[in-house]
Amino acid sequence: MSGPLLALDTATRTAVVALGTPEGALMASEAWRAGYVHGERLLEAVERVLARAGRRFGEISAVVVGTGPGAFTGLRVGLATAKGLAYGLERPILGIETALALARAATRTEDRAGDPPGRGRRAAAAAPRRALVVLPAGPADRYAVPVRLDADGSVRLEAAPRLVVGGSDPFGGTGDALLVAVDLDEAPLAARSAGERALRGLARALVELGSARLAHGEVDDLSELGPVYVTLPRGIRARSGEIAWSRDLR
Repeated sequence: MSGPLLALDTATRTAVVALGTPEGALMASEAWRAGYVHGERLLEAVERVLARAGRRFGEISAVVVGTGPGAFTGLRVGLATAKGLAYGLERPILGIETALALARAATRTEDRAGDPPGRGRRAAAAAPRRALVVLPAGPADRYAVPVRLDADGSVRLEAAPRLVVGGSDPFGGTGDALLVAVDLDEAPLAARSAGERALRGLARALVELGSARLAHGEVDDLSELGPVYVTLPRGIRARSGEIAWSRDLR
């Protein structure tokens, strides 16, 4: 497929829409502080990014979407939008764990739209080999996602994401890992700086990781692709999936 890739991420408080080449170069992007209201501008941002790149909806060759972990409502909005576009356009969809894209973005130099993707890969190759991405999981709890960064710039989970309950230190015992704190004002300064760098580079990282999967023929089943839930959303019973009140008010 020769058309551009469309990438969306709504897992954090910063919503991201990006367009990239099949080779992984960023063509255009838009990011904004959505807070907890991701859906209000998402499709409008897609239209603006396409217009900025001089492309049309019908030229999109694949849809890439961040799958979290992150805010439950934001993830559902992003997944629903991405799935709707992929279904309507009859294009493949690829899910990328947001934490992997954040780790890749945090360990690279900052490039501009139009720069070749190889520049970022060289930066990633010289970066730390491990990262710990920490994100909010409600008012008090945190998601901690350990990531391994390989010499070729690829990223993978080092272990399953875990929930750190409020009052516990999500950054403890991390060794030489780069700490990446996203939307966490109480985190150490260096971790917050890495988180800000990760958000700035998230658009490019999504495009690069999505294009790499697509090049290997890896696509997801539209009906089965879902968000990364470290825990079930409050109000959902684990066994049956039915709606229920939770006694945990965090």
